[in-house]
Amino acid sequence: MKGCFITFEGPEGAGKSTQLRLLGEYIKKLGRECLTTREPGGTPIAEQLRGVIKHHDSQEPLFDESELLLIEAARAQHVRYLIKPAVERGTIVLCDRFYDSSTAYQGYARGMELQKVKLLNEFVAGNCKPDLTILLDLSPENGFRRTVTREETQNTHDRFELENLAFHLAVRNGFLEIARNEPGRVKIVDATGTPEEIHRQIVELVKDVI
Repeated sequence: MKGCFITFEGPEGAGKSTQLRLLGEYIKKLGRECLTTREPGGTPIAEQLRGVIKHHDSQEPLFDESELLLIEAARAQHVRYLIKPAVERGTIVLCDRFYDSSTAYQGYARGMELQKVKLLNEFVAGNCKPDLTILLDLSPENGFRRTVTREETQNTHDRFELENLAFHLAVRNGFLEIARNEPGRVKIVDATGTPEEIHRQIVELVKDVI
């Protein structure tokens, strides 16, 4: 059976990890092979880079250009080592973030030139493009309330979660702009509902793709 690549995007605290897990369980019940992964990360090398990108905390600053290039380097490993081989053998790959996050975070929020970010995304991803992207939309205020109580990030230095409200507003607006520009691929789902309600909406969106 043909494989496919589905990505989940959204601001901090939107519930991407929960929805990836629920969708993965649903797909496996259908008898399909399913792989869940994340960015930055997904391979041993990419996970090492993730540690620097998300949790770097020293006197030496991590500059915006360095951040973007580290993310793209992790993505290059991820695409070639994990995602493309899995899709080619017929697996449904679900990924927590992909190149739309680079556009939203480094482009719209960090203020880096969007065309340059796009060129890097295209260079690194090549023909590995999502068949469907689920954008879980949530206000930064609601996202902050969720991340404060999220067990897996308690007492963890996360560079992105520590950014101010204006940064996260720019991220959200960036994602919404991406969705407006690519309505065929990017589907917006309101992330304020219960996990079960959101999952049902996502299942309806992915039925035709898988």
